[in-house]
Amino acid sequence: MAGQDLQVLTALDAAKTQWYHFTAIVVAGMGFFTDAYDLFCISLVTKLLGRIYYTNPSKPDPGTLPPNVAAAVNGVALCGTLAGQLFFGWLGDRLGRKSVYGMTLLLMVICSVASGLSFGSTPDGVMATLCFFRFWLGFGIGGDYPLSATIMSEYANKKTRGGFIAAVFAMQGFGILAGGIVTLAISAGFRRAFPAPAYLVDAAASTVPQADYVWRIILMLGAAPAILTYYWRTKMPETARYTALVAKNAKKAAADMSKVLQVEIEAEAEKLDDITARNKDYGLFSRRFARRHGLHLLGTAATWFLVDIAYYSQNLFQKDIFTSIHWIPKARTMSALEEVFRISRAQTLIALCGTVPGYWFTVFLIDVIGRFSIQLLGFAMMTVFMLGLAGPYHHWTTPGNHVGFAVMYGFTFFFANFGPNATTFIVPAEIFPARLRSTCHGISAAAGKAGAIIGAFGFLYAAQPKDKAHVDAGYKPGIGVRNALFVLAACNFLGFVFTFLVPESKGKSLEEMSGEANDEENPTSTGAKATVQPSGLETV
Repeated sequence: MAGQDLQVLTALDAAKTQWYHFTAIVVAGMGFFTDAYDLFCISLVTKLLGRIYYTNPSKPDPGTLPPNVAAAVNGVALCGTLAGQLFFGWLGDRLGRKSVYGMTLLLMVICSVASGLSFGSTPDGVMATLCFFRFWLGFGIGGDYPLSATIMSEYANKKTRGGFIAAVFAMQGFGILAGGIVTLAISAGFRRAFPAPAYLVDAAASTVPQADYVWRIILMLGAAPAILTYYWRTKMPETARYTALVAKNAKKAAADMSKVLQVEIEAEAEKLDDITARNKDYGLFSRRFARRHGLHLLGTAATWFLVDIAYYSQNLFQKDIFTSIHWIPKARTMSALEEVFRISRAQTLIALCGTVPGYWFTVFLIDVIGRFSIQLLGFAMMTVFMLGLAGPYHHWTTPGNHVGFAVMYGFTFFFANFGPNATTFIVPAEIFPARLRSTCHGISAAAGKAGAIIGAFGFLYAAQPKDKAHVDAGYKPGIGVRNALFVLAACNFLGFVFTFLVPESKGKSLEEMSGEANDEENPTSTGAKATVQPSGLETV
């Protein structure tokens, strides 16, 4: 296995868990913490934005964002993320992981602060400025996906690689939780300092002028964790796999990893030349790539696309679902800050009880039971719980049954994160060759964000009631929340099916999975070696 004959790669694969592993997890993970906070905190303040900028006190209900504005505010960062994943994924394979890594974080810091400073002489002007900065915020966030996953996979040993990559991704759960807690604390503080009556009592006074500071502070605080880790990102050495297998610099790869692992590693420049001569480079659009990894890329992209339709529609529109089952009171019965407080409290409870635990089940079990099994189980259970919510939906909306709905709803998040939401991030960083690893991860992630955009925009309209009398202002009748949940269940079932195209990578080196460990045309050696099958099974 030629690729593994390089001492620097063998040393990385066999390395015991050391301090540098945890440093890499924290440095990469804080980027994901920021990503999740920035992407999902907007859903906590959209109701407040509607009240501040679009309320007509003569109407019986407080203002809401017009459909086109709501879709743009919720979805524009996802569009930026999709573009960033493709661009920075490609750039990470051209310039190196480290060279690009600091750029994405700096862009996130600048745009987080700028989002909170959005300005304009009209409500639409403020929203347009907000959308502009959130697009570029998403662009920076997009770069973090392929780069963080690739860097962590290339630093990790093969025994615990899945757990390390999952730990980076698990910081997303803490970011979602932090968004809820920060919003809860800020809205509670402002509510106490500036008390206001419910909209029914006094429409004009129900939204205090100081409420405009609330959403701005929440958005700007997303820059804080990114600032704290920027220095450490710039100090991380380039990964040995990129330096050796892509940049072809065996001496630098050995020197960098000697410092990291604190062991003497031989450069082996001649051996690298021999490996390079026998393993010819091939491009993304070559027949060789299509033969080796075409079905794998289809599998990783399709499963990520399908899980994100469900995951983002649920996350971004929890507030609408909670209102529809009467867990959150009608907007007219609350002041603006009271509504923000109740929405953030509900989402924080869901994150604490369902979202965060699921990530850490994946961290601790992925290298035990494997990626393939966790992804299949996750898609299957998400389908079951979605059907459990959709089938007896009218039962859940009746008084006294809200807790049961919240528990079932929480389980869908648990099995998303102890399932495909985590594994679709991990596997693309393990199964593609070093020269295309970041690009392929970026393509898979971008497919996921395409699903997220469909979930974000589609659910906004589809979940509207069929009865025109109950449709939100500016919207047309949709299929209703119940039927929308049936559609999400169908997406999860399709994800279950496409999982059979994704190979199992548990316990294998990156070179074994990508085909760089041998000299044959097939991704694995012939004879008695195990051959990776698209179904995630192995044959001898």
